[in-house]
Amino acid sequence: MRHLTTPKLPLCLAILLAFSTTQAFGSALEEDHREFEATLHAPYKAAAAGQGEQKEARTFTLEFDYPMVEQAQDVTWRLELLNSSGQVLQRWHGAERLFKRALSVKLDWNGKVDGAGLPDGLYQVRLRAVSNDAHGKSAKLTDEQTDQIIAAAGADDLVEQSWEIALGQPAAPLMPHFQALPSSTPAPAADSAQAAGLDNKSVAATLAAPAPAGLPYTVYFGNLHSQTNHSDGGGNLASCTGAQAPQSAAFGPTDAYNYALNRGLDILMTSEHNHMYDGSDGTNANADPAVAKARYQSGLKAAGDFNAAHPNFLAVYGMEWGVINNGGHMNIFNSSELLGWESNSSGQLIADTLTAKGDYAGLYTLMRQRGWLGQFNHPATSGQFQVNGVALGYTADGDQAMAMCEVLNTSAFSVNTSESETGRSSYEGACNKALEAGFHVAFSSDQDNHCANWGASYTNRTGVLIPTGTPLSRDSFLEAIGARRVFATMDKTSQLVLTANGHVMGQRFTNSGALNLVANFASAGGKTASSVILYEGVPGRNGSVSQLASTASATVTPALGEHFYYAKVTQNDGNILWSAPIWVTQSNSSDSSAPTVSVTETGTSGTITLNAKASDNVGVTAVEFYIDGQLKSSSNVTPYSVSVNSTSLANGSHSLTARAFDAAGNVGNSAPLSFTINNTAGGDTTPPTVTAKESGTSGVITLSASASDNVGVSKVEFYVDNVLKGSSGAAPYAITLDSTTLSAGSHALTARAYDAANNSALSAPVGFTLGAASQQLIVNGGFESGNTVWSASSGVITSDAGQAAHAGSYKAWLNGYGAAHTDTLYQQVTIPASAAGATLAYWLKVVTEETTTTQAYDTLKVQVRNSGGSVLATLATYSNLNAGAAYVQKSLDLSAYKGQTVRVYFEGVEGSTKATSFLIDDVSLNLP
Repeated sequence: MRHLTTPKLPLCLAILLAFSTTQAFGSALEEDHREFEATLHAPYKAAAAGQGEQKEARTFTLEFDYPMVEQAQDVTWRLELLNSSGQVLQRWHGAERLFKRALSVKLDWNGKVDGAGLPDGLYQVRLRAVSNDAHGKSAKLTDEQTDQIIAAAGADDLVEQSWEIALGQPAAPLMPHFQALPSSTPAPAADSAQAAGLDNKSVAATLAAPAPAGLPYTVYFGNLHSQTNHSDGGGNLASCTGAQAPQSAAFGPTDAYNYALNRGLDILMTSEHNHMYDGSDGTNANADPAVAKARYQSGLKAAGDFNAAHPNFLAVYGMEWGVINNGGHMNIFNSSELLGWESNSSGQLIADTLTAKGDYAGLYTLMRQRGWLGQFNHPATSGQFQVNGVALGYTADGDQAMAMCEVLNTSAFSVNTSESETGRSSYEGACNKALEAGFHVAFSSDQDNHCANWGASYTNRTGVLIPTGTPLSRDSFLEAIGARRVFATMDKTSQLVLTANGHVMGQRFTNSGALNLVANFASAGGKTASSVILYEGVPGRNGSVSQLASTASATVTPALGEHFYYAKVTQNDGNILWSAPIWVTQSNSSDSSAPTVSVTETGTSGTITLNAKASDNVGVTAVEFYIDGQLKSSSNVTPYSVSVNSTSLANGSHSLTARAFDAAGNVGNSAPLSFTINNTAGGDTTPPTVTAKESGTSGVITLSASASDNVGVSKVEFYVDNVLKGSSGAAPYAITLDSTTLSAGSHALTARAYDAANNSALSAPVGFTLGAASQQLIVNGGFESGNTVWSASSGVITSDAGQAAHAGSYKAWLNGYGAAHTDTLYQQVTIPASAAGATLAYWLKVVTEETTTTQAYDTLKVQVRNSGGSVLATLATYSNLNAGAAYVQKSLDLSAYKGQTVRVYFEGVEGSTKATSFLIDDVSLNLP
């Protein structure tokens, strides 16, 4: 927000002032970020026993910390060893004095209980700890006193962590065949000097690899939670011991993306604390909102620039919104606006958009309206994400906005660069609570790096499934997140995909009859599964998730109503994977008849076609195609047909089968069909043939094509005036298009057809004409959709409450800095040659600190420019002399530009002393 009694400071001076005031607001940070932390490291397997040592002996490590606490604490803890049935076999307890610095407790266990060894198998080590203000010296507590203190602790105060351990050689579960991902080339380990200087230039191959067993996805591995010097991260590894003073560290977003790329990650999100853009731990009374907002925009630009230069890596920039104490941190992946609640001493909001601190319901609504996606970061089971006093309280808007829940996090302040960090925390209980509340969230696994070791502290990652053949991009990433098509893993070489009746994890579907769940686990690192558990819950029940089965597959008939299921696999090295849930609505259909299905195949090389005929007494929902028992693809529309590149198969004989599904979960299997592949040298070099056609003159129009190929067409792209509008991957090749996205008048349609060998052909152009269905050429004239369509200087399009909009919440605010500054705003339009006229209208308000009545120091020009930006005419000029208390509507004639593509252009130029603001709203360009 621009304040007209205190001019904006020059950028460099504002930053210096922000840093100079950082230390003055520590108390707010201390209050907002106090949280008792307890972690447990329980070695999954015992180290090799030396002479005289017990075979299963190991050391458990308990870590306690309470950052920024004001008073010494007495930490009471209880550690328990449990068998697979939940029976407590052995207990330890203690009390520790904690203040100012973290402490560590090590417990040596000889691997026995009451002097006897335990049977081979999987066991659980569980830590429960509570922190209370100290009122004297820590006493040596009895076992009973420990239980009493822990039992009396409120849910907000108790921390619980548990991990599995293996004794001897536990029996491995049977797992379905699921081909492992090809391993990638790891990045060379950077030593601490390299890590501190970020000078490792060798780029490793990414971890992206096609998903096995024919699933039509590629898996990309990322770390979706980290900080840089845009907030309290980016600390040099040689000196990083905790959170950095905001904006003080050496390394920023581009450094982070480079580091993660060099360490073999596919994706890195830098998620900056939204309330630190003022350069302060608390609230910087001298903060300049323009500086804060510009920093956020610079981060978005840094990510975009990095992606343009590194197409096989995805840099994501966003914010971590909220505070810990009576709050909860959450990532927002795709906001173009900086959100905040803090104001400077002049009452200016230090953000683009006001979001009240702690108002999660309001934030969810804003996110749903804007189409933003979020993640619960290191959530607690109570005291966080409260709605109407309920922790992790459900709202329908929140269910749409929140896509993921962080189930595991490594130590935020680790300086480990060898992926061997032992400080790790699990939040499965809180994520389960969110699922039971009704949130449709998938699990993620991140590192929360504050030091300059982005993605390198441990081997954990979030796996993101993107359709094979679709490039890794911001759009494809957000589509996968929105579809909840992700899994969490502690091992970057492993994957876990849950399927149910042909559906992939993340999906929601209606089922009737039997439900077959399969946990598909694969490891490119040679790891095996030590245990697998299928869990079941009920969204909206607000109860407890329960274990459905301890096998990799299970067939159940759920009770009527809503259910969710997810899989959890523990590897033979103790690392854990969590699938995304799958959500099922069980209906009461009495259908018990399975579909019938038969198959045919055409082609011996190039693109071959797999066809199926399927029928059912109610209806077929999907058909899956298998070659030699491996799933290749699926189709849910008739005619059931898919294309396969023959080079993915060896020459010789193969067997084709199909499985058909109905809505009740009944499955029909085809008889096998033998066919032959003969991939000849040189391959297919014949391009397709294609012709294009357009139907309609207004409203929704149809773009279609007829295409053929000697082997098979893989897709057809549609271009209007040489601009790609969409594509179709199956005959009949057609897409629909909203005609209002095109100008009235004449256009040219072309279609480009591709085959599997990537041969392509472009159709002859087909002309078509659109009528003037819409007489309004300006899109988003009231700016309520933010920066959509408009091109503007940073911060111009805003809902800042410092000046009201003419209508709604948003307007364009040019200048108002009290310093030499130029702001621009424009939208490009095409005025039809057939138009009877064209009238530009807008509402304008001028607010100024200038007192002169004769000198125009600050000006706003309304111009018409061509598509290259050259000025065709200046239609009107306003200045500080036009200041007034209200908006005034202005009208200008643009009839002289009929038949041209032009930019409606506003340019505000401000002098160097007193501030003038030009406020524009409700812009229209009407055709009579």
